Amino acid sequence: MKVVEMTNYQKIIKGNVVLDDINMEIQKNQVVGLVGRNASGKTMLLRAICGLIKPTQGQILVYGKELTNKNPFPDNIGVVIENTDFWPNYNAFDTLKIIAKINNKIGDEEIKETLSRVGLDWKNKMDVKKFSLGMRKKLSIAQAIMEKPDLLLLDEPTNALDKESVEKFYKIIDDEKKRGATIIIASHIPEDLERCCDEMKTIDNGRILD
Repeated sequence: MKVVEMTNYQKIIKGNVVLDDINMEIQKNQVVGLVGRNASGKTMLLRAICGLIKPTQGQILVYGKELTNKNPFPDNIGVVIENTDFWPNYNAFDTLKIIAKINNKIGDEEIKETLSRVGLDWKNKMDVKKFSLGMRKKLSIAQAIMEKPDLLLLDEPTNALDKESVEKFYKIIDDEKKRGATIIIASHIPEDLERCCDEMKTIDNGRILD
């Protein structure tokens, strides 16, 4: 089953071609890596897949539904793109509890379990504004996975993580794949992707090279 299908996708922003002639298919339960230098187009490609930008020309379907103004966002998706902003005066548990109320799919126990999976203590009352970069990254990953989405989009997920936390991340990817999720991971470090991806695609100047 095709989860993502992009056909002749092009995006122009302020006269600049940021994505050009993207033709790509991603199958259900694949873990796909997008590798490329900074500003190569990786983040823009993830933004396209989650509906944050619309094509200048071409088409994108997610689970067989075209992303349009009437159907702007895919269903059941978890996203970490760039620097996720959180409410500065809430702790990790309360932050996820607020986000979880949007869909009302999970309760306190699932939130506690998710924080433990990423290496955060759910009992810690520290405000997010005092978090290190690594702790913020862990919280970003937690909010993306906590509702067990069908599709996960992760942008530079290992940035700011220490070695132990990176190992936890690989375990999370393995577990999510076993659960049946389709996962797309973008990184400028090929070694981050080789260990956990079924397939890798190189992107440069907004084009997929292989």
